[in-house]
Amino acid sequence: MTRSDLVDHLAEQFKQLTHRDAELAVKTILDAMSEALVKGHRIELRGFGSFAISRRPPRQGRNPRSGEQVAIPEKRVPHFKPGKALREAVAHAPSPTHKPSS
Repeated sequence: MTRSDLVDHLAEQFKQLTHRDAELAVKTILDAMSEALVKGHRIELRGFGSFAISRRPPRQGRNPRSGEQVAIPEKRVPHFKPGKALREAVAHAPSPTHKPSS
């Protein structure tokens, strides 16, 4: 599902919302979530999952072309952990008939 699919679904489900209102609602929610993660906050949506920031320590990597060692700096990366209800729903769902696109 893409962002535009989500907007379409929201506008379809709530007839009182115009497509523009649904688009603004999705943008506002995603912007608020992004801002919270940038500030280092954790986001928890009961029944769905939680988003947090994980720290990847600095390490030594290798340039695949030349083989020389490269210092890779520390990174902060977003991490999603699905909630129990979502894990169970996915586990008990019938297998899709088509392959999801990557």
